[in-house]
Amino acid sequence: MVRPVAIIVMTSATGKQHLASKGDALPTGAALESSDTTNRLFTPKFVLTPGIKTERRRKAVEDYIQPAEVFCVRFSPDDTLMAASTSNGLIKIYNCRDGKEVYTLHSRHTGDIVQPITQVRWRPGGSSAKTKNVLVSVNAEGVVSHWHVTTGTCMHEVTEEGNQLFCVDYSTDGSQFATAGRERGVSVYDENTKALITTLKGGDSLHTPGHSNRVFSLKYHPKDPNVIITGGWDNTVQFWDVRKGFSVRSIFGPHICGDSVDISNDGKRILTGSWRIDRQLQIWDYAEGTLIEDIPWRTGASITQPCMLYAAQFNKGPRSGELICAGGSGANEAKVMHSKGPVGHPDAWTTIGTVTGVDKGCFTVDFSSGDSAEPELVALGGGDGVVRVMEIGYEDDGEEVL
Repeated sequence: MVRPVAIIVMTSATGKQHLASKGDALPTGAALESSDTTNRLFTPKFVLTPGIKTERRRKAVEDYIQPAEVFCVRFSPDDTLMAASTSNGLIKIYNCRDGKEVYTLHSRHTGDIVQPITQVRWRPGGSSAKTKNVLVSVNAEGVVSHWHVTTGTCMHEVTEEGNQLFCVDYSTDGSQFATAGRERGVSVYDENTKALITTLKGGDSLHTPGHSNRVFSLKYHPKDPNVIITGGWDNTVQFWDVRKGFSVRSIFGPHICGDSVDISNDGKRILTGSWRIDRQLQIWDYAEGTLIEDIPWRTGASITQPCMLYAAQFNKGPRSGELICAGGSGANEAKVMHSKGPVGHPDAWTTIGTVTGVDKGCFTVDFSSGDSAEPELVALGGGDGVVRVMEIGYEDDGEEVL
């Protein structure tokens, strides 16, 4: 059986880091929970500082002065680049091989007020468009921007007047993109013309009224371009039908405050991460809208606060759904979990890595595509202005897969 492995970092209460042997066994969930003086973490492949001005960079995170927050991290479709958007209106682009910053995208702003770039998405690699390395971003002023990353050019902008935008996503084929935010509805655009196709509002009177508050997470269904799911402050996940123009059903329960709604690549499961002190991480059946399982979030004994989640995601590629990465505030930590049992089993998920001991919360996570020959990566960003990129390896433990 193939299982994830990683180099482990030992971090003491003094904050000093020590590399453990690569041959050491991975910590189990129980080991993580029982440790009251030591936390085990993935070794960062890169530690990037998009939220830190160059003259303020230091070797230790605690020396950073007033960093900008990192709101979104996203790997390019071919995993060669990674984008990180920040609260100071910048999008930093990094080379995934060596971690070097290669491009900086500067958003326009009104007067002296710089609007945060709340979310970014790369245009899918399978898109029919000839121009490659295209990124779409949204900000708190309602501006949707299309960027040609390698030239640093803003190719197109549209403003949703009076709206604050918190989330954006592309359809799988890249022919459409959609945005959502303060206005509770979903705007759907044609990627080629950048024209608004429709605005999804409300719901059918029988099953759901649609959203009643801000929307923070938006995902196209990977198998059906006419379905979009969203989550927000109103404790619902809405299922929108682009053809009908409204939400056709909903799930009640998840309290979504960030990019924490995801769909497995086969389209059968929904992952939600809620900003609350219990039942934070949940998996739902897409077809039925019913809860499959609550995944326990076990915090180490030395941490007195619960972790309330801003971000949650399934891994991608051929192993999609085997791993989950999620993170949040309160305990200010993030975890990578591995599925080791049948869906719905109470011990189906085990923690294989934890990032903890940071000063501020984790706001965003992203897995690389997992389709390339390169090792699978996971990136984390948050309030301390730092992006941590970890490598996840796989080894054969000798067990036979039936």
